[in-house]
Amino acid sequence: MDRLTKSSRVVVPHGVAWHGRLAARVIYALIRVIAVTVRFRVTDHSGLIESDRKSPAIFCAWHNRLALALILYRKYICRSGAAHGLAAMVSASRDGGLLARILELFGVQPVRGSSSRRGPQALLELTTWAERGYDLAITPDGPRGPRYVVQDGITSLAQLTGLPIVPVTYKLSRKICLQSWDRFQIPLPFARCDVMIGRPVQVPREALDAVRDELRQKLEAQMRELTSD
Repeated sequence: MDRLTKSSRVVVPHGVAWHGRLAARVIYALIRVIAVTVRFRVTDHSGLIESDRKSPAIFCAWHNRLALALILYRKYICRSGAAHGLAAMVSASRDGGLLARILELFGVQPVRGSSSRRGPQALLELTTWAERGYDLAITPDGPRGPRYVVQDGITSLAQLTGLPIVPVTYKLSRKICLQSWDRFQIPLPFARCDVMIGRPVQVPREALDAVRDELRQKLEAQMRELTSD
């Protein structure tokens, strides 16, 4: 359970102990080493890679595709615009502390929160990072699922910031799937990675609940269409 300060009752995200920081460095190194051997092939329906975009975007990827997500951002998305950096939502739980440390090693600003814990605070923090010119990233079915179901948080964030949502997914030719709720995918060396970048979804600032839910379903349908396990 997340900790609460006695005075303000504000949720304080779990940190990570020394062994967690060591594990984060090992995982970070393994990702970098494996990624060097992976053969990437990109299909870009968004037009972002070839464009010179002037404003940031919200990138979303399924929770089980996190292993190569930051490699893809560095390799392809960073070249498409002048974003000042990347801020990503990470669970406020103890497991989220490990992921937050890995993100920091990649040079990403973690923002701790989820649909069930510290969500409103995290949305406000992400909005602040967007105002500073940062790209944003969310796993729309995280941190606990259901798998491949887009939650409301990402459309709320898009409405608050006015930024487009860009779906990103990939298919690995060689991988290990863990027995977790999301069937997390670990790429194996020398795998082929077919990357799909979908069409951006824009949520109008004046959108009512019904319109926002319709766009959430549209985003989910597109991500499922692009996803192949």
